Amino acid sequence: MSIANKRYPLPPFNMETALQKVQAAEDAWNTRDPEKVSLAYTIDSEWRNRTDFINGREEIKAFLTSKWEKELDYKLKKELWGFRENRMAVRFEYEWHDEADQWYRSYGNELWEFDEDGYMQKRFASINDMPIAETDRKL
Repeated sequence: MSIANKRYPLPPFNMETALQKVQAAEDAWNTRDPEKVSLAYTIDSEWRNRTDFINGREEIKAFLTSKWEKELDYKLKKELWGFRENRMAVRFEYEWHDEADQWYRSYGNELWEFDEDGYMQKRFASINDMPIAETDRKL
C-alpha cells in the first residue's frame, strides 16, 4: 500500500501514537459523519456493537447513519485504557437524547485491532445506557 493509503499513526503503538489514534477516533465520531468515520476501518472490518454484528464499510455506514438518526446531539469522549502492538482497549462515554428529549449517558469499552496500514480491522464494543436529566449532562 502506498504512503497515501496509510492511516497514521501506524502500529506497533507507543504511548504517544496510541493517544493520537484514540483522539483521532473521538474527533471523527464527533463529526457524526458516517462516511468520514467509516474511512478509518478496513473494507472488511468486523464489528460487534452491543448485540449487532457488522461487517465491512458499507454496513458500518448504514449502522452509523441509523445510530445518529436516533441518538440526537451525540457527543463522545474516549480514553485510552491500554495498548499492545496493534491492539487497544478504550473506555468511552457519550451523551445523546431521543426524539422525546430524554437524555442518556452511554458508557462502554471497546477493543480495537489495527492492520499494518493503520486501519481498524476489528472493533468490539460493550455499551450500557443510563437515562439522565438534561441538567446532569457532562459533555
